[in-house]
Amino acid sequence: MHADADTASARTHGGALLASELRVLFRRWRTWAMLAALASIPVLMAVVVRLSSEPPGPGEGPPFLDQVTNNGMFVAVTALVLTTPLFLPLTVAVVSGDTIAGEASLGTLRYLLVAPAGRVRLLLVKYVSTVAFCVAASGTVLLTGWLIGAALFGTGEATLLSGDTIGVGDAVVRSLLVGAHVTICMLGLAAVGLFISTLTDAGVGAMAAVAVLTIVAQVLGQLDQLAWLHPWLFTHHWLAFADLLREPIVWTSFTENALLQAAYVAFFGALAYGRFSTKDVLS
Repeated sequence: MHADADTASARTHGGALLASELRVLFRRWRTWAMLAALASIPVLMAVVVRLSSEPPGPGEGPPFLDQVTNNGMFVAVTALVLTTPLFLPLTVAVVSGDTIAGEASLGTLRYLLVAPAGRVRLLLVKYVSTVAFCVAASGTVLLTGWLIGAALFGTGEATLLSGDTIGVGDAVVRSLLVGAHVTICMLGLAAVGLFISTLTDAGVGAMAAVAVLTIVAQVLGQLDQLAWLHPWLFTHHWLAFADLLREPIVWTSFTENALLQAAYVAFFGALAYGRFSTKDVLS
């Protein structure tokens, strides 16, 4: 009976801790500033294309840009192409790098560990809150792109990369799948950031380290001499969502990306636990 009561109490406290963490995260001006910056990208892109004297031709600009004037859905998809290599990872680096190191620098980490949730549950809460931000970040780009795209270019039947035509409902589903792919891409980076955050008490340093690591991984992914390494980089499948815009959908890249990110989450989650469980918390 006592064991069951203790377990229930720990779960209740864990839920309360997660709710508190989410409130803190989404009440910060920094969080909303980053989401606003992400939202501005599809808006600026759509306005520029709309005001342009000539619509972009095939092969001009980022992928799918030439489809923007045909259907507003492609504003959201193209915006995800633009934000995934740099802007989304930067925001995730800020949030994940600040998870543990930020608490340590503020002197609040020791008080969090006094609670019965313990170190493991605190790590889980921090990671889940970062995942929530990943969903919010990619969702912001997707939703803003849909809204501005519909307002400036309208919606209707969309022509896929395979040449097939789909209706509005299917177009929404396809764009949601692209958003899900991008969100999953950020989960491995979030786990890397959580681990790095356990290594230091300087939140800014952890954020910078995660951002630099992201850039390095993408640079390595461009070197043909390291082709053997490319499938193991967490950035390898970041832009591999074109198959979700074909008929029928080819799920290979989506599932391979999900498995790769799951491996990163498991590996760096274990490293974070190993480091954090033995870390001397003095602040």
